Amino acid sequence: MDIHGGYRRGILRKSVMLASACMALLALVLLDLANGPSGMPLASVWQAVLAGPYGEDRAAAAIVWQLRLPQTFMGVIVGSCLGLAGLQMQTILDNPLASPFTLGFSAAAGFGAALAIMFGQLLPLPEFFVVPICAFAMTLIATGLVYGVARLRGATPEILVLSGIAVLFFFQALQSLLQFLASPEVLQQIVFWLFGSLLKATWTSVGVSFAILLAALPFVASNVWSLTALRLGDRTAESLGLRVDALRQRSFLLVAVLTAAAVCFVGTIGFVGLIAPHVARSFVGEDHRFALPASAVSGALILIAASVFGKIISPGAAIPVGIITAVAGVPMLFLVIARRGKGRST
Repeated sequence: MDIHGGYRRGILRKSVMLASACMALLALVLLDLANGPSGMPLASVWQAVLAGPYGEDRAAAAIVWQLRLPQTFMGVIVGSCLGLAGLQMQTILDNPLASPFTLGFSAAAGFGAALAIMFGQLLPLPEFFVVPICAFAMTLIATGLVYGVARLRGATPEILVLSGIAVLFFFQALQSLLQFLASPEVLQQIVFWLFGSLLKATWTSVGVSFAILLAALPFVASNVWSLTALRLGDRTAESLGLRVDALRQRSFLLVAVLTAAAVCFVGTIGFVGLIAPHVARSFVGEDHRFALPASAVSGALILIAASVFGKIISPGAAIPVGIITAVAGVPMLFLVIARRGKGRST
């Protein structure tokens, strides 16, 4: 048996799958740029892209460079962050249903945003950054709550999951309280933020989220082999010299930072962090050298596909991507459950 040859063929197959996913993402990015409420012809869009932000057609340049490009790039960044966060969460908790959304991080961000929308004028901060900063800070607070409670009872995967569910309901209740107390105008702003929409994206928000993603990537990459070993079980990983508790702590913090970077500007977007890791593993397996980048690309694919779909079915006013991912995520989740059930029965 040619073990080395089989290993090399496996690596080649996974590399080809990852490259194909990147090409599919590029095609969707171009399709997303070509669609929008303005109804610009495709030729005008590409001319505006090639001419730059200061091209002769100022109206086309403004639409493409100030609206479409930031929204598309933000979709790629947010999807990548949620995909990376979801895979790490499912690995360290050994739970296929774990995600930043299901464990309360997104709910905490939503509460922080609602709090900022209602009382942000009292803070000595630029108006543009009040909501993202509060959403980011509340996500980190939720992380501290989950891990703090779990540490009191031993930071096992089961305790972490139960703590996350408790935090999810806690912040959802606080969200409901603020919505009940808000005036109709403020309530409308809160609800729109909770929908999750790329329409809020600007070059500033793109730059901030991209900088956070870039800063987190080296730490994510340093855990590649450790996360792969953890998929074999805690005891096996410990026998290989891995400090499991320290790995969970590092990964939990990374998940919080990536989730906060994803949702603080665009709002709550569900199911991407849950579905993208399953899509990635179905193509490249459990080797996190490939699963992590594949999960990031899968998350970006799902979110940009949702953006394109929302623009196509509602050309006059694009449907928020958070609504599209929530609706599309349900059948995708049933498909994941069916695949797991079939795998266990055979």
